[in-house]
Amino acid sequence: MNFSNQFYIGLVHGPIRSKDGQEITTSVTNLDIHDIARTARTFGFKKYFLITPIKNQQAMVKKILGFWETDSGLIYNPDRKNALADATVVDTIEQTVEEIKRIEGKAPFVVVTGANFEKYDGKEIELLAKLKVENVPMLLLFGTGWGLTESVTSKADFRLEPIFGKASDGYNHLSVRSAVAIYCDRLARAQDAL
Repeated sequence: MNFSNQFYIGLVHGPIRSKDGQEITTSVTNLDIHDIARTARTFGFKKYFLITPIKNQQAMVKKILGFWETDSGLIYNPDRKNALADATVVDTIEQTVEEIKRIEGKAPFVVVTGANFEKYDGKEIELLAKLKVENVPMLLLFGTGWGLTESVTSKADFRLEPIFGKASDGYNHLSVRSAVAIYCDRLARAQDAL
C-alpha cells in the first residue's frame, strides 16, 4: 500500500463542536494551511482538503494558495509551492468524498480522529490492515475547534484511537497541526510494520 496512491487529509471547519457542544463553523488559519500541507506532502498524502462552507474563508484560502504560484511566492520560497500544490478548499465533507470518488473511481474509507473519543475502532495498524482488505482510498478527517460533531463521527467508517498525552493532570489538547503530524508519522510507521 502506498500513501501517495490513495490517502487524503481533510481539515474540517464546519460542522465543528464549540466548547459548549453546539455545532459551529471555525475560522481557517494561515498556519493550518501551510503546516498541514507540508505534513501531508512529507508523508506522501495525495491531497489536502480544507473544508469550510464560508465563502469569504474559501476566497482567502484560494488567495493564499495562489500567492505561492506567482513569481513573488516562487522567488521567496520555491519549496512552499511544492507543499501547497496538493491543497484545495471545498464546501463540505460530502464534496470531499465526491472529489476523491472522481479521482479514484471509488468512495474513500472515512476515518475520524478526536481527543475526546471514549470509544474507538483501533490504532493505525488495525486501520491499515482493514484498508488493505477493503482496497479503497482513505480520507482522514481532523476537526478544529472542540472537535468533529457527532453528525460527522457517527457516519465514519473508522474512529482512530486518540493521542493520549502524559500530563499528570490529564491535560490533552494538542493543536490540530501537531495531531496531524503525529498521526501521519504513526501511519507511516504502521505501514512499515505491515
